[in-house]
Amino acid sequence: MVKVDILYKYFPDFTETQKKQFDALYDLYVEWNEKINVISRKDIEQLYVHHVLHALGIAKFIDFKYINNVLDIGTGGGFPGIPLAIMFPKISFHLVDSIGKKITVVKAIAESIELTNIKAEQKRAEDIKAHYDLITCRAVTQLSDFYGWIQNNIHPNTIIACLKGGDLTQEIRTFKDNIYNSRMKVSVKQHLMSSVFEEDFFETKLLVVVKQ
Repeated sequence: MVKVDILYKYFPDFTETQKKQFDALYDLYVEWNEKINVISRKDIEQLYVHHVLHALGIAKFIDFKYINNVLDIGTGGGFPGIPLAIMFPKISFHLVDSIGKKITVVKAIAESIELTNIKAEQKRAEDIKAHYDLITCRAVTQLSDFYGWIQNNIHPNTIIACLKGGDLTQEIRTFKDNIYNSRMKVSVKQHLMSSVFEEDFFETKLLVVVKQ
């Protein structure tokens, strides 16, 4: 089992409260995973690398200084939303998933660690009307489809950050073609997670950042 200390290797400035919250996550996810499967049982022992550190990787490439609210689409068991909400307690996080059981887990874990800056809802992305400074997802769907889902949630300075893996050449080409045809101007950048984390898991992991 990879212990929570792996987080502090890359993020050494967490408060004692944040450390307690992160430390509590493993036992909570093990307990809830026995009732509602939100993380692969083969993967649960790698929680801190494969899920928590992976989520926090967004903060290595996005400046949260001007972020006031975040929408996490298809959050599943709360990733990347819960780790980022612990990291940024002054930012409001809205975590949504279409599967109610997963939202039950998110709410229970947030309550257990007294994480008060999270709102979790069972909802489809297309039904959310508010605007957000940052919109996140992790391996939810193709970028073109995702962008279509969140059209109602984008303002001129919204940043979209999607955790993905593998070769995204065709996916990004299709997205750029669709955007070009719609005459919208956006920038798309791929960031290698292996450029900031040395663990083997991150060799094929990418963060795709879309800005207006």
